[in-house]
Amino acid sequence: MPGEIVRENPARLEEIVGRVPVAGEAEVDRAVRDAEAEQRAWRRLPVDERAGVLREAADAVDALPGAAELLARESGKPLADCAGELRFAAAYLRWIAGQAPAALADRETDDAAGRLVLRHRPYGVVAAVTPWNAPIILALLKVGPALAAGNTVVVKPSPLAPLTIGRVLEAFPAGLVRVVHGGAATGRTLVGHPRVHRIAFTGGSEAGRAIGAAAAQAITPVLLELGGNDPVVLLDDADLTGEAMDRLVMASFATAGQVCMAAKRLYAPRSRLAEVRDAYLAAAERVLVLGDPLDEGTTVGPVISADAADRIRALISGSVERGGTAVELGAVRAELERGHFVRPALVMDVADDAPIVAEEQFGPAVPLLAYDDEDEVVARANAGDLGLGASVWSADEDRAFAFARRFDAGFTFVNTHNRTGMALRAPFGGVKRSGHGREYGVEGLLEYAQPCAIHAPAAFRAGGGGMGAGAYPS
Repeated sequence: MPGEIVRENPARLEEIVGRVPVAGEAEVDRAVRDAEAEQRAWRRLPVDERAGVLREAADAVDALPGAAELLARESGKPLADCAGELRFAAAYLRWIAGQAPAALADRETDDAAGRLVLRHRPYGVVAAVTPWNAPIILALLKVGPALAAGNTVVVKPSPLAPLTIGRVLEAFPAGLVRVVHGGAATGRTLVGHPRVHRIAFTGGSEAGRAIGAAAAQAITPVLLELGGNDPVVLLDDADLTGEAMDRLVMASFATAGQVCMAAKRLYAPRSRLAEVRDAYLAAAERVLVLGDPLDEGTTVGPVISADAADRIRALISGSVERGGTAVELGAVRAELERGHFVRPALVMDVADDAPIVAEEQFGPAVPLLAYDDEDEVVARANAGDLGLGASVWSADEDRAFAFARRFDAGFTFVNTHNRTGMALRAPFGGVKRSGHGREYGVEGLLEYAQPCAIHAPAAFRAGGGGMGAGAYPS
């Protein structure tokens, strides 16, 4: 055996949460080939029956005992967030089950131009490589639509959160979804397997490039979601109510800021900068509690690893060294030395070229920046290679929607950001180097089905006039 993954609790480093075996080349090969064999029968089932399997899996996920606590212990996310993720994942499976029959139905046209049938063909075996920060929903965003479309799936979870997702995937019938654990070597073996015909990946840019390179060798299509550096633009008429500011603070610090679509850069009108700062600090005092994920009232847990903690602290201290200021936020109820805890911070008085602004922080620190006019802030918000999410805040919804069209972003939130702005019906994904392809929405379902055409031109049907050899249709 290639060994095992030992997962510690990032809030209590002395606690080993669990272990999983690492899959070598032989184990990956067997998983893919067994999934391929299972897919031959699965694809022949009517889509209504496949949808029924998803509904049963959703019920099983809802009833899974102890899953939220296990997820909190392995990931460091607050218990309430973990329970919410499980509920949302189950709701997503039900939503996909409801959409699949109509979305995947054959579409036939029979008119003067001829007869055309458009059908949806599954790819075969889908490889899903998933991250640790929201391991349940980000796996089921791939598994659910892939199964609905008639594929089977081999999932490689992150070694930083392998335990709960392994239990959740047992909710599906044996054979339809298989799990292989491991790090980069296991991932390379899986995505490069010649019997994998579709790859879906959520994670960092470096791993995304490696997966894209491996997929290119096999000419395997890839769905990539590679993170973002989401700007938040508060227009000069933005409401700074307590409820709105609480929502904005949590948009940055949910899951300790380790969310691809977190609010990562805050832009406020210079004329209102002090007002925004004061309202933000007051909201942080109300809603941010750094503590053990299992403790009631904790809203921010540890970051995932020692390397992550060191990187975020360096971003904060580097900003101060550049002349910026960093204000620690919220209350502390954790024994900080027991885990990978980083105190949330609001960073001010830094320039756009500071790393904490120009790079995705992926942690509990966010910069607040002033702007003078809308053209200027649009240019600054769109700077850089990433374009996942963005948000605009205004008391005038029409004005906000007009402004939103100017973002280089795959998903723009209005008067909210991050999880509170998501919707099952709304396709999510990035532009520029934040990836390609979409999850959620009917668009996310159709990522796992290939449109295929059957066509009889009118000229060659019974009674048709025909065309000359080699002629193009008029």
